[in-house]
Amino acid sequence: MALVLGVDSSTQATKVQARDCETGELLAVGRAPHPPTTPPRSEQDPHVWWDAMGAAVDHAGVAAGDVVAVGVAGQQHGMVVLDVHNRVVRPAKLWNDTESAADARWLIDQLAGNETEWARRCGSVPVAAFTITKLSWLHRCEPDAWARVARVCLPHDWITWKLAGEFVTDRGDASGTGYFSAARDAYQLDLLALVDDGVDWSPRLPRVLGPLEPAGTTQMFGSKTVVAPGTGDNMAAAVALGLEPGDLAISLGTSGTVFAVSESATADPTGAVAGFADATGRYLPLVCTLNATKVTDAVAGWLGVDHAGLDSLALSAPPGANGVVVVPYFDGERTPNRPGASGMVAGLRTATTREDLARAAFEGVVCGLLDGVDALTGTGVRTDGDIVLVGGGARSVAYQRVLADLSGRRVIVPDASEHVAAGACIQAAAVVRNEDLADVARAWGLAHGPAVQPDVDVDGAAVRAAYTDVRG
Repeated sequence: MALVLGVDSSTQATKVQARDCETGELLAVGRAPHPPTTPPRSEQDPHVWWDAMGAAVDHAGVAAGDVVAVGVAGQQHGMVVLDVHNRVVRPAKLWNDTESAADARWLIDQLAGNETEWARRCGSVPVAAFTITKLSWLHRCEPDAWARVARVCLPHDWITWKLAGEFVTDRGDASGTGYFSAARDAYQLDLLALVDDGVDWSPRLPRVLGPLEPAGTTQMFGSKTVVAPGTGDNMAAAVALGLEPGDLAISLGTSGTVFAVSESATADPTGAVAGFADATGRYLPLVCTLNATKVTDAVAGWLGVDHAGLDSLALSAPPGANGVVVVPYFDGERTPNRPGASGMVAGLRTATTREDLARAAFEGVVCGLLDGVDALTGTGVRTDGDIVLVGGGARSVAYQRVLADLSGRRVIVPDASEHVAAGACIQAAAVVRNEDLADVARAWGLAHGPAVQPDVDVDGAAVRAAYTDVRG
């Protein structure tokens, strides 16, 4: 049987799926953890990703000779820097590292202090998450390391290089760097010159592959296995869901993301909406928050319960949590851009219960994500379809219920899980079969699942207004 392997190299772990190349049937899964990180400094040695991928593949127990193609989806924005011998210069700064917040502001100031011009040039306004701000930080803070840099890439690029020996990327992941224009499908080298105008940037950057252009082959699986171009994690999830214009996806993981497929590029001068490309040739405007399931994980720890216990507590409290409001900026925030912020719990009274606090935690995360939906709509992106809920938090009944009630919309929860790895599988299958990604995704049907209907008696607008009043 011909198998495709999809790799999701995320912040917390590497997850792999093996699927039948023709039918998409899930045949094996594997997982291996990464070292935990805590902002403001969030760094990992890239070699732990490679080791974790090997361990996850071993855990899956896939017969090596059966794998005909592999795709890698990685956490976006992370800065991997290599020397002239392709050795890692220093640990990778991850997307949720906020030490470069000052560099984001400095870069904006260098382009006439103009957020609008940044949005026009690359589709996004720099925030601490973006690779370009991390390069600026490295140039400013570690000149010795900077002097050794010969190549710059993203996490998925580095893993793809380890597999295929080719220094390549794709337009989806590249569009999250802050120096690639999705609208123009090209690097903007003059933006990198703001960081350092004394180097030739072009040879330092990976070549951008098309959606069906293989990166090469690998012997890792015992034969010449095709390596797909790979992409960013959110782009891979969009592929797995077969998103079409109008569909809205919300992903609940360490971070929270709200994204939709668009036929045209976006350029939001407020910086709330990142004007990304997708992995198919279209666009993926996206809003990202730093704090999602780790907020409810933290509150579960405070209350001494597991995930199911926190769900039960939250669903025992009324909507609005009897006036308790959680602002979920526990580790700073990206949207809105408040890297130095901290979380807040407001409305506490002597009558406040554990149930109220649990409910407020879920509502705070969801309110932040719904602010993201409003931002997407404000840029002209269609978001009038169903909400598709994915990510680790999608299995939480409390998240499902709170999202449906506060949005007033139907929420689809796909039966399939781990959509990032699944999207990487689809990309691998599409490359080896030379078929359109959307056609493969449609045939595999990984977006199907039950629907959660909103409770019409819940005043979602009032809950959101209370949250807005507290967060300011």
